[in-house]
Amino acid sequence: MGDCEPSAPLMEEEENLIAAAQNIVKALGSNRTLTDDARKILADLGSQLSSITRVSETQDEGDEEQLIEMEGELNLVQGKVMNWEVGKSMIWDCGQEEAYEYLRYVDQARKLIERLESSDLVKGSKEDELLLRAHDLLQTAMNRLEEEFTHLLVHNRQPFEPEHMSFRSSEDDALDDGSIVSFGDDSIEDVVQRDSMSRISEEYIIELVHPDVIPDLRCIANLMFDSNYGRECSQAFINVRKDGLDDCLFILEVEKLSIEDVLKMEWSSLNSKIRRWIRAMKIFVRIYLVSEKWLSDQIFSELEAVSSVCFAEASKASILQLLNFGEAIAIGPHQPEKLIRILDMYEVLADLIPDIDAMYSDEAGLCVRIECQDILRSLGDCAKATFLEFENAVASSISVNPFPGGGIHHLTRYVMNYMKTLIDYSKTLDELLKGHEKEDSVAILPDMTPDKEEDSTDRCCYISPLAQHFRSFTSILECNLRISPGYTRMSH
Repeated sequence: MGDCEPSAPLMEEEENLIAAAQNIVKALGSNRTLTDDARKILADLGSQLSSITRVSETQDEGDEEQLIEMEGELNLVQGKVMNWEVGKSMIWDCGQEEAYEYLRYVDQARKLIERLESSDLVKGSKEDELLLRAHDLLQTAMNRLEEEFTHLLVHNRQPFEPEHMSFRSSEDDALDDGSIVSFGDDSIEDVVQRDSMSRISEEYIIELVHPDVIPDLRCIANLMFDSNYGRECSQAFINVRKDGLDDCLFILEVEKLSIEDVLKMEWSSLNSKIRRWIRAMKIFVRIYLVSEKWLSDQIFSELEAVSSVCFAEASKASILQLLNFGEAIAIGPHQPEKLIRILDMYEVLADLIPDIDAMYSDEAGLCVRIECQDILRSLGDCAKATFLEFENAVASSISVNPFPGGGIHHLTRYVMNYMKTLIDYSKTLDELLKGHEKEDSVAILPDMTPDKEEDSTDRCCYISPLAQHFRSFTSILECNLRISPGYTRMSH
């Protein structure tokens, strides 16, 4: 009700003016002669009335002219936009001049809508009809720009060739000839030789989309967001780049495997897939994802938050597919022959996590950061459990076959080769074995397993967790060999 109060004085003034005018008309009707003063006053009144009429007419004429101008502008824009809907040929295929002219006309339609919306529109008025027409035209143009945006992304993709990467492994498909085998295997001397795990100190950015079209993509994105069609633009980018990321995993020979598929796999096949996963993770994160993030930042450079969301949504499924394989390995059985490969996976993921955290630093990438930490923790727990399982296996493996004439027992050779290989992972194992240090060494051979060592100045020396377990290995091994049948002094 309060909105109606200001108009009450105006209505009262108008009623008084009408009453006064009626009195003048009545007086003129009854009086046929007027004095000069009366005539002058009435003449002034007539002039004021004429002036008021002319101002009102001028204002109406100005509004009409502006409306005609906006309608003409809309007709021109509509003609340009709808011409491209006839043949359905791609605008950017016809050259940049045509493309940027189209963008200018669409932006003109957007600004026309803003002008119409800023005025006081009456429903059903001419201005309201123009606004509805302009909105329909803008939607048609936005649908076309979404198609053009997708077309530019798809048809200007650059080939991804991982075989040209400097750290490509040349033994991806070969079975690891030096795999650690189970107890009792005839080829017990074979020991895995650790893959080269050289760290890549610099990031490599490759052009996933031809650089010439990046400015065009950026212009389309900016116009679509300015026109409140940002979600359509973002979704188009996400859909196209998702396909690109899937193609990358295909090129890297990463298969979509369920956890059940991995758990059922034979070790020889699983070993090859783990090595392929290690290579794929390094290339995918350090090269492809970095390049994907760069592409997103280039296209949405003026829309920083949008860039992060588009990158995260486009790449999330692919990186989680790779991490899913790590989870499957982590929950598998703790077999000693798997330990080296599990440690490789742990170290690669630990090395890549800072890069992953940097790329998925905001809220949109939170689930990826959490999943990486969870998988790393699971792989670490798996490696630790497998290592301790190996220690238990050594303790329970008492040889029942004497060596005639003595010699190096096959169990001794196996354990010592295993320990030699694990030395390369000493830093990682020391970290994982914290809390599982050997407080007391095996008591059977106390002379060989002191609880602590002393240097020449009788000061205690720190013994790492791994060194403590190695000492336990040798003590258990010595004990088992001494109590086995056919033991001779030459067997150790």
